[in-house]
Amino acid sequence: MEKNYESLIPNRIFVGGVDGVQHLLENEKIDIIFDLRAEKKDHPAEELSVHQPIMDDAPHQDASIKKAVDEVTKAYHEGKNVYFHCGTGRGRAGTIAVATLMELGLADNVDEAENKVKIIRSKINVKPDQKAALERIYSN
Repeated sequence: MEKNYESLIPNRIFVGGVDGVQHLLENEKIDIIFDLRAEKKDHPAEELSVHQPIMDDAPHQDASIKKAVDEVTKAYHEGKNVYFHCGTGRGRAGTIAVATLMELGLADNVDEAENKVKIIRSKINVKPDQKAALERIYSN
């Protein structure tokens, strides 16, 4: 079984696909899981899962991305071990991985954050509209 998750922040924040949840729980200590999929679906770890959807439609994207990354970083700052995932661990999860690095001050801009995330998880593919939302959120 392929693990389908990576450690974004060693032993604290993990990113991947929904199919990585079972393997993750067997191998890591996880306190909270953020499900970034748009629709609420059955979850393999319902007791740890928080539905935190990233919307694909442009008007709500910035707000849903910001809310999700705020929840991830809040849990991290509370000392929790965090996993966030979308369906495949490429698009929405990649977007939140980039935003997480920005929020934690581990990258100076969105491109640098995206490059760092892709080194950690090569299958990350941030959609152009979500990258544009990240640029808007982190344009300072």
